[in-house]
Amino acid sequence: MRIAAFSISGPRVTYDSYTPWLLILEAYNLRGYQVSAASSKLPLYDYYEIAAVAPGNRPITREESRLMLQSLLADRFALQFHHELRQVAVYDLAVDKSGPALKPGSGDNPCGSRIGPVRPQDRNYRYQFTNCTLDRLVDALQTDRPVLNKTGLTGRYDITLFATPDFKLRDSSESGDISVLDAIKQFGLRLVPEKSQMEVLVVDHLDMPGAN
Repeated sequence: MRIAAFSISGPRVTYDSYTPWLLILEAYNLRGYQVSAASSKLPLYDYYEIAAVAPGNRPITREESRLMLQSLLADRFALQFHHELRQVAVYDLAVDKSGPALKPGSGDNPCGSRIGPVRPQDRNYRYQFTNCTLDRLVDALQTDRPVLNKTGLTGRYDITLFATPDFKLRDSSESGDISVLDAIKQFGLRLVPEKSQMEVLVVDHLDMPGAN
């Protein structure tokens, strides 16, 4: 399995083992459920290594790199797309009948988060948030569908949970797996299956780029 790697060093940005699909997600700061292909024949899943250097010699920001990537996709991949509203399967994050069981955050420190396995070989990930809103938790949850914050809770909280990322559950299941749907219950929260209107970027045309 090839793992996509992104890095910025000064004016240079690199995308290693990125598919056009991943490049589009990065360029427009989207998630997988926010992009769709108009045709199954589009070359969205070939791997590329891309290195680009911004004009001048100053360090660039992530947002500036995304604008560069949008131009590259239009110029080299001939990307064409449109937006449309679609009915999408989602999870609503809601408060359980017993009420929330969340630890309040402390102080005015900005939200801090760490997500990943405790050890490289671990199957389950630790999702750790310090002084964060539930919107940050929702953004980070990896499930088979998007998650919308419907709790009405606006405070900041310290949250640590362990769960098996959805991309691992799609490949196989093991006895020690913990679904996000189960992991979230310890905080007096639940994920409720629903339908919601959502704007989706639909890829109409994409070419394989020629050699440099």
